[in-house]
Amino acid sequence: MLPLLGIGAIVLSLGAALAWAAGWTGGRLTAQQMTDTIEAGGGNHPGFRRAHSKGVCVSGVFRGNGAAQKLSTARVFAQTETPVLGRLSIGGGSPQAPEAKARVRSLALLLRSDDGQEWRTAMNSFPFFVVATPEGFQAQAEASLPDPATGKPDPARQADFARRFPEARKFQEWARSAPWSNSWANTPYNGVNAFRFHAADGSEHFVRWSFRPQAAFEPLSPEQREQADADFLQQDLAARLAQGPLRWDLVLTVAAPGDPVNDPSQPWPEAREQIVAGTLTLDASQPQAGGPCRDINYDPLILPRGISASDDPVLAARSAVYAHSFNRREREIAFGRTQATATGAQQ
Repeated sequence: MLPLLGIGAIVLSLGAALAWAAGWTGGRLTAQQMTDTIEAGGGNHPGFRRAHSKGVCVSGVFRGNGAAQKLSTARVFAQTETPVLGRLSIGGGSPQAPEAKARVRSLALLLRSDDGQEWRTAMNSFPFFVVATPEGFQAQAEASLPDPATGKPDPARQADFARRFPEARKFQEWARSAPWSNSWANTPYNGVNAFRFHAADGSEHFVRWSFRPQAAFEPLSPEQREQADADFLQQDLAARLAQGPLRWDLVLTVAAPGDPVNDPSQPWPEAREQIVAGTLTLDASQPQAGGPCRDINYDPLILPRGISASDDPVLAARSAVYAHSFNRREREIAFGRTQATATGAQQ
């Protein structure tokens, strides 16, 4: 159980998400509506995450090098070693999806410092988000739903989405042109939202972070995409871990004045200051069905002292949807256990 201090930090960090979910920000869109739409696109899979449903648990440590202490008082940047419990996954809502055909790969992490504070983050292989607002994400999800008459998305609805949210064109170009990695281990993972870092001297900076792999990038071939086993990435991960730990460098990118800190669809110039803050080492994996990551909500607004949320509306919406999805699947898991117990008692 977390110390009371840690619980208080979590409660404070969730304020923006709770306000968004409750409609206090004036928007009509709710976390339930967004979760329902995501679920409609991925199918009905009780007990699983609505998005990024297929994945594995991973564990290891983060070792900071001290370079980030000039930006943030977060304990994770000062202590020698921080245990990590994470999850590697693919995009999509099916827990049976063929991994080699998934465009997006994801890494979620929970880092717990020695004073009981937590830093949770959920990152993806794309370098920026598809849209600037929760309403844009909802419109994209709705436009991607299959038409009952054809079993495929409605072209007219997709064209309307593209017209209303032109920022999505940049993401679509990335999806068409960027090579796919052939492993979770050689994929960079990006936290596309900006966060405020609070330094000991009282200064503040907006920062985005990425975990960049030390393993050399290798593209996924067209043959692998079509012919690989459904658990292709899991098999590759197990083989690599059998040879030794896997490592990523934590890179912090610092915004300059005028950079779009509240719009995750807009990348920052490559010339921005970048600080290598330490190294993530993963040395073990477990199936998610009974693994320690299964019941963790990797809510991006659970932050330690020294890091706080920006005013990015997508960040607040992500947190609210994660919470709603988590509560929904936990109820399904509990109901399944109750049903199993009742069945056993009757036999």
